[in-house]
Amino acid sequence: MNIGEIRGQDSDALGDEILKLRREAFRLRMQRATGQDVASSRVRDIRHTIARIKTVLGERRRAAAGTNGGARA
Repeated sequence: MNIGEIRGQDSDALGDEILKLRREAFRLRMQRATGQDVASSRVRDIRHTIARIKTVLGERRRAAAGTNGGARA
């Protein structure tokens, strides 16, 4: 999921997406722990996508609160 797709979704959908990705990450961790083959690139992609979603949600939260996130003028 790229940043354009993330920005195009509403916050509720993004929250659901984070839950789905966390479940998948957990499932992959369990597979790795039991010795099954796991695509390490997929684990990395999941972590990065979760970070992107959290970044967009944080930007939206700060915009709604009327602050600029601590940036200095």
